[in-house]
Amino acid sequence: MKEEAENLLLLGKVLRPHGLGGLLRIDSYAESGDSFLASRTVFFQDRSGEWWEEKVVSVHPHKGAFLMKLKGLSSIEEAERMRGASIYVEKSGLDQKDQDEFFWHEIIGLEVYLKTGSYIGEIENILSTGSNDIYVVRNGDSEILVPAVHGVVEDIDLPSGKMIISDVEGLLDLNEA
Repeated sequence: MKEEAENLLLLGKVLRPHGLGGLLRIDSYAESGDSFLASRTVFFQDRSGEWWEEKVVSVHPHKGAFLMKLKGLSSIEEAERMRGASIYVEKSGLDQKDQDEFFWHEIIGLEVYLKTGSYIGEIENILSTGSNDIYVVRNGDSEILVPAVHGVVEDIDLPSGKMIISDVEGLLDLNEA
């Protein structure tokens, strides 16, 4: 499974069973449950490092998380054994994206520079606000929030691991307040 893991993308974690019928309450790192349904097969890794795969029957939002139904999982006892497991999908099964769209795992870790060449920091996290994402850029103890919008983000160069942003008036000042 180690070789296959390179082709997998971490999409969430099992929080706990939901109800008595084997539903799993999951914390999803994706915006929608569609990512889990793309190939209908998900891979789990428990805390001890053991891997296994399951077929997804359904995924739907529920109170800030998602509920996942797996084929053959029908009791709270079976679901309880999956608590804390990480959930992965095959990268190849994800929907294709437009040229200016990126998966979060591609963005996190990029180094951020101003157009002038000044180093700002590294993208540590992404916040979803509904209208647009916000990149959390960290440089030591300093944290800067960068809106993921055209006009601020000038270029994303995945091969070089860099993002170039405009020096929008007040952006860096606002973040220092």
